Amino acid sequence: MENMKDLKTQFKQYVIPSVASMWVFSLYSMVDGAFVSRGVGSEALAAVNISTPYINTLFALSVLLSTGASTIVSMTLGKGDNKKASEYFTLNTVLLAIISIFITIISLLNLENIAIFLGATESTLPLVKGYLGNIILFVGFYLVSYGLELLIKCDGYPHLSTIGVIIAAITNIVLDYIFVIQFKWGVEGAALATGIARILSVSFFISHFLRKRGKLRFCKFKFDFNFIKRIIFIGIPDSMTEASLAVVILLFNQSILRLIGESALVSYSVICYITTLVLTTMLGISQGLQPICSYYYGKEDDRSVLKLLDMSISYIKKSSIIAFLLVIIFANQIVAMFIDKSDMSLFLYTVKTLRISSVAYLIMGYNVIISGFCVATGKAIHASIVSLGRGLVVITLSLIIMTFIFGGSGIWMATFVSEAIVLAISSIILRNNKLRIKNNIKSDMYMNIDEKVLE
Repeated sequence: MENMKDLKTQFKQYVIPSVASMWVFSLYSMVDGAFVSRGVGSEALAAVNISTPYINTLFALSVLLSTGASTIVSMTLGKGDNKKASEYFTLNTVLLAIISIFITIISLLNLENIAIFLGATESTLPLVKGYLGNIILFVGFYLVSYGLELLIKCDGYPHLSTIGVIIAAITNIVLDYIFVIQFKWGVEGAALATGIARILSVSFFISHFLRKRGKLRFCKFKFDFNFIKRIIFIGIPDSMTEASLAVVILLFNQSILRLIGESALVSYSVICYITTLVLTTMLGISQGLQPICSYYYGKEDDRSVLKLLDMSISYIKKSSIIAFLLVIIFANQIVAMFIDKSDMSLFLYTVKTLRISSVAYLIMGYNVIISGFCVATGKAIHASIVSLGRGLVVITLSLIIMTFIFGGSGIWMATFVSEAIVLAISSIILRNNKLRIKNNIKSDMYMNIDEKVLE
């Protein structure tokens, strides 16, 4: 019983800061959108939404390297090899910095082509270029900040990840008000505020590792290509979740422009902000689970691994119901943050579509946690099946089928249909993985009994 209490305490110590970090990140993204919409106009909000797939792609690349590194570093620390864990940590951070330099140069040289590819129209092209042109200047801080945020949790300081994100959030909100509302710098000001906020979060995280308070620290390392291959392999599922989000937003934007019209992009922008808040809550639980679950998995403590899984599913269940009810009840108030009631037809349409889309919140968290559990236990292929299913393959097919049957209205139902189909698949994967772990526990019990008999 005491061990169970300790496990619950550890779980909360990792999950609560992780969810809080995700909430703060999502909330300041929402505030960013609200300032842009109120300070510049709904067309500017649509431009930010058009730019979102580029930012999602950056985040996906950081996740690709950082999630895998987090898992391996946690397992290495669990085995007691702090020196090797520090080498992995340093290598991952340097790798992110090098990659960001190449991305910055290529993106700046192809800014207009990127904006057009993302779906910028004649009216939104200047706004998209203005926003992206400033975001690109901070690519390195985007990539490195998330990596350090995850690895500071592995180092045993999950609360510092929350503080770092809060620092960035407060900075972004204050600078949004100054740059967008006071200085009237438009979308360029919003991008600049976000970039400066990232600089501060990276500075905060690096200061922790330079103080050498934990087990991880910057040190000399050799480029270990086997390690790089391992972190990429492990990081693919979570990375695909984020990368596929970029593809899906792009597909949804194109479908909306083709079947409904440019004004509906504003409605979709609002839905994306709320869905991101809900999804990041689920991801926060998943990411809080991963380092501690990987640690116990590395120690071959299978009972604790299963208990952690049960706790995370319980959190997901409660979060899903609360999120759905809040959106259904407060849809009008939520939409009012972004759209003025002077445009009543757009306001009411957005309220309606937000409520339809919110049904997916009831089930999407289960797919996220199953994928995260598979990552934490090294089952990257299983996690990839779930992530690619919900994030790209099934959602794309659902979008095509639902729009074919229901036209533009089908766009708002596609996510729920996709999540339901994937849940049927992920449930089978989870059952098989739990059975495998339970069999390991039984096998260990029999071995212990045999050893006692021999004694």
